[in-house]
Amino acid sequence: MILLRHGQSEFNLHFSATRRDPGIADPSLTPLGEAQAHAAAAALADVALRRLIVSPYTRALQTAAPILARRVAAGRALSVEIEPLIRERYAFSCDIGSPRETLAERFPDHDFAHLSDPWWPDGFEAEAEVIARAARFRADMAARPDWRETIVVSHWAFILALTGHSLMNGDHIVYDPNTPPPVDLRWQP
Repeated sequence: MILLRHGQSEFNLHFSATRRDPGIADPSLTPLGEAQAHAAAAALADVALRRLIVSPYTRALQTAAPILARRVAAGRALSVEIEPLIRERYAFSCDIGSPRETLAERFPDHDFAHLSDPWWPDGFEAEAEVIARAARFRADMAARPDWRETIVVSHWAFILALTGHSLMNGDHIVYDPNTPPPVDLRWQP
């Protein structure tokens, strides 16, 4: 499967400059983040994919949009699953999500009815909790016969917990869910 970290968000922009939480809940992509999303869509245009799994955060949904649009335009639409299991680790204001009704208004082509409200945790999430979510997702994907044809749009901490790799905004890697879990995780972005 392909794991894609969302493009640069307003939170990423401000946090990178100050190393302080700017207080932006469920941030949107910056213009650079939009460009990163389009670049990822172009880079992955010829990859055989059937399904897209995306986190319910706005920045992930916006990153997935150019991939979906390009596939639809080429007559190769993807099935879409909105999956809170692959959300970011809840540690900053950006990890406060939007209610499912708000998401449904912003992204009317997706189904959010299965999300609980709220679908994100109500407080700080320990590293062990993210690692446990990643282990559940790894096992779920390894059991699916079409994992090789899946793209996952997720977040820094979740991808780190799943793979041991720290991806920059807009970067992607190919990942085999049958790979053993990482042992040494560096939790500093």
